[in-house]
Amino acid sequence: MAATVTSPALKRLDLRDPAALFETHGAEEIRGLERQVRAEIEHKKEELRQMVGERYRDLIEAADTIGQMRRCAEGLVDAVKATDQYCARLHQAGSAIPRPPRDPQPQPSQQKFYSMAAQIKLLLEIPEKIWSAMEASQYLHATQLYLLCCHLHSLLQLDSSGSRYSPLLSRFPILIRQVAAASHFRSTILHESKMLLKCQAVSDQAVAEALCSIMLLEESSPRQALTDFLLARKAAIQKLLNQPHHGAGIKAQVCSLVELLTTTLNQAYALFYTLPEGLLPDPSLPCGLLFSTLETITGQHPTKKGMDVLQAELKLCSWFKHLPASIVEFQPALRTLAHPISQEYLTDTLQKWIHMCKEDIKHGITNLLMFVKSMKGLAGIRDAVWELLTNESTSHSWEVVCQRLLEKPFLFWEDLMQQLFLDRLQTLTKEGFDSISTSSRQLLIAALQELETSKSTTNKHIHFEHNMSLFLWSESPSDLPPDAAWVNVANRAQFAGTGLSMKAQAVSPCVQNFCSALDSKLKVKLDDLLAYLPSDVSSLSKDISPIQAKNCAFDRYADAGTVQDMLRTHSVACVRHITDCICTELQSIKEAVHGQQDALSSVKLHAVLFMARLCQSLGELCPHLKQCILGKPGSSEKPARDSRALKKQGKGKTEKVLPVQAQWQEVKELLLQQSVMGYRVWSSAVVNVLAHGFAQSLLLDDAGSVLATATSWDELEIQEEAESGSSITSKIRLPIQPSWYVQSFLFSLCQEINRVGGHALPKVTLQEMLKSCMVQAVAAYEKLAEEKQMQKDGAFPMTQNRALQLLYDLRYLNTVLTVKGEEVKSGRSKQDSRIEKTVDYLEALIDPFDLDVFTPHLNSNLNHLVQRTSVLFGLVTGTENQFTPRSSTFNSQEPHNILPLASSQIRFGLLPLSMTSTRKAKSTSRSIESKAQVVPPALSRVDDLMHPGSLFRQLVSEEEDSSTPSLFKLGWLSSMTK
Repeated sequence: MAATVTSPALKRLDLRDPAALFETHGAEEIRGLERQVRAEIEHKKEELRQMVGERYRDLIEAADTIGQMRRCAEGLVDAVKATDQYCARLHQAGSAIPRPPRDPQPQPSQQKFYSMAAQIKLLLEIPEKIWSAMEASQYLHATQLYLLCCHLHSLLQLDSSGSRYSPLLSRFPILIRQVAAASHFRSTILHESKMLLKCQAVSDQAVAEALCSIMLLEESSPRQALTDFLLARKAAIQKLLNQPHHGAGIKAQVCSLVELLTTTLNQAYALFYTLPEGLLPDPSLPCGLLFSTLETITGQHPTKKGMDVLQAELKLCSWFKHLPASIVEFQPALRTLAHPISQEYLTDTLQKWIHMCKEDIKHGITNLLMFVKSMKGLAGIRDAVWELLTNESTSHSWEVVCQRLLEKPFLFWEDLMQQLFLDRLQTLTKEGFDSISTSSRQLLIAALQELETSKSTTNKHIHFEHNMSLFLWSESPSDLPPDAAWVNVANRAQFAGTGLSMKAQAVSPCVQNFCSALDSKLKVKLDDLLAYLPSDVSSLSKDISPIQAKNCAFDRYADAGTVQDMLRTHSVACVRHITDCICTELQSIKEAVHGQQDALSSVKLHAVLFMARLCQSLGELCPHLKQCILGKPGSSEKPARDSRALKKQGKGKTEKVLPVQAQWQEVKELLLQQSVMGYRVWSSAVVNVLAHGFAQSLLLDDAGSVLATATSWDELEIQEEAESGSSITSKIRLPIQPSWYVQSFLFSLCQEINRVGGHALPKVTLQEMLKSCMVQAVAAYEKLAEEKQMQKDGAFPMTQNRALQLLYDLRYLNTVLTVKGEEVKSGRSKQDSRIEKTVDYLEALIDPFDLDVFTPHLNSNLNHLVQRTSVLFGLVTGTENQFTPRSSTFNSQEPHNILPLASSQIRFGLLPLSMTSTRKAKSTSRSIESKAQVVPPALSRVDDLMHPGSLFRQLVSEEEDSSTPSLFKLGWLSSMTK
């Protein structure tokens, strides 16, 4: 042992080889090793002594015990052998001796003694049998045994007071403990019976036996039993509602609550209801089980059921025959008769109990639903309750039970749960849309901040917001769908917006991102809410027959209209919240840019345009917003119609619309108003800046400025008749172009409109913009007239030529900027009184004779000018300002470079040429060539090539002459941008 348990130093040494040890170590080291080895030996000896001393005592005791067991076993074996031998001898002796005659009956004193002994024996065995019955949940049998035990106590005088002497207690002291133990059975049986009443998965017979036990032990009436039963079930409801819940278990708790309520009413009918006289019992609907059980137990009918309690267990015992008849035939009894409960009292008690439980149920379910965070979860709980109540086993004869007990149907869903679910649904919807509104507001503020601090950014989407024309004229792979060449427009997906369609509507990428984020959140909320609604209302109403609807417990989609109204209300509130935020931002920006001359370069206007485009596109790019308000999974209406409504408001006939559609129209009108308001802030800033520059150039009164803004005039030969009757040819000079500042003003206006995507601007915005420009221009001319009338010293005089140029400019501006409405179509153009005053002032500065000569030619030049500039200022002038009919033929006596417009505008309203107009122009040119025979063909071809648009005409004419088709005749190109 010393060798195996050694120190680490000794382990490394081989002590068995002394020669090697002395070779490797010195004398002092050898002595040290010797001391260490001796110390280890002594330590091991001490451990051995302690171990032997501690275990020796246990060893001795074990040996003594084993010896005692051996001696006991030997004695037991000897005793069994002796008993066996003695029994064998008795058997041999008994078989040899004849039997004596039967003993006579015991004496009365002995019979009394045997009877008392048998009662004591039964009294000692009853507690064990009571506990066995309790363990088997046979509480009624345990109650019978307990009452029998109490009867034995009274017979044996064991429950007497201390003043009366009981000789049995002195002779049998064990009975004292037995009496004390029996006193606890009553409270135990009552507690277990009342606990059984709180369980819902218990048979009707078990509940009846538990109630009978309570009635026998407490000597109560059936009404008190009904009260105990209902109070126990109320406590069970409270316990069920106060259980810890974890989300997924809420459905199980609500279903358990419904099962508990249905079980309570069914058991109340089976236990306490008695059929009126003359009504035959229904085997499928047993009733009065409590009273029949009481009659059986108390032995009111001679069924001898009471004797079975002892016969089944003790009839084989030898002492059973000595028990007195009062014990053998013992039957429990009630002090008062158990009269059946009247139907009026039963109905009134149950209605009060339901009313009392209703508040607890509502409060408990409300607390449970607080842990349901989605409408899909609410729908799952509702559907589970519906399936539970609609189940055939649950709803079997349910109407009969409710009618007999309550005299009316008991509506679980309508009376207890429907409003609670709607309240929770309202809360979830409000929280969801409040979250959407808050996130949309934060997203809007973040986008505006990014626009305002984006001077040095490299994000091209932000640059697109600064200049929409960069986005409109840039190409990307997503401009056209992959199937654009072979899939018809009508067969494409409803909300499949391509890049080219977004450009056609001037929807910037930032607006697309905002609408996409908002629409995705609305889709999540809508998908969650649709789980609570029927998938298809029309198909649902058609598929369910009246018989099926009657068999259903309740209409789970009865509140679909309320839920849709709730969704619609919160959706509109969300839109209003977004528009209110936009309105606040627009108002602050409007105040900030008011009166600033550098407003066009301000980032504030970029934010204004972003919000205007956002309101303009929100209704179309958020299809789930429309679905939230209309409450339909889809709509046959094309989304393009909504965008066209921005330009066509006020047109068309009024049609009858549903209230839901009217609400959607209100939302679109609200968005349109905010969009127009945003564009109005931008247009007013643009008009103010451009009109200010226009007025400054107009009011410059020095000769150099007047010459700098002058343009070339046209020289015309006119023939006049002299007084002698001869014809006199003279030359006049008239303006054919407006002043440079007028052209610059209109071109800058057109540039600003094109920069923001003018083709998608609302028509009302363009009209207001043109009207404001005209008002500002007239104000500038009025100010010029006032200054000229004051005749300042050193001012440049107002000559006739300048007045003629100003008159030409003013009439050109009036023609271009005045919005032509119904007056143009009817031919009744009405000038503004301010313009008339200004025109009268300028005409007064021109010689009346010259004015009469100039006016026809001036009007002709003006008409030609408007037609020349109709393409250049297309968005400003508009097609409605073309007062000259497109089918009119031009004067063939004079050359012109006017581009004829397309007579039918399919997609591109400003396309200068079409096949029909080209043919007309070609026929016109042929008539000109037939009349002008002097011009050589080669020279005329060269001159034609010098005119604008001649190359395009040449291509079209060559195309008409050739038999092969070309791209100009293909019609599918026009549908690719739809």
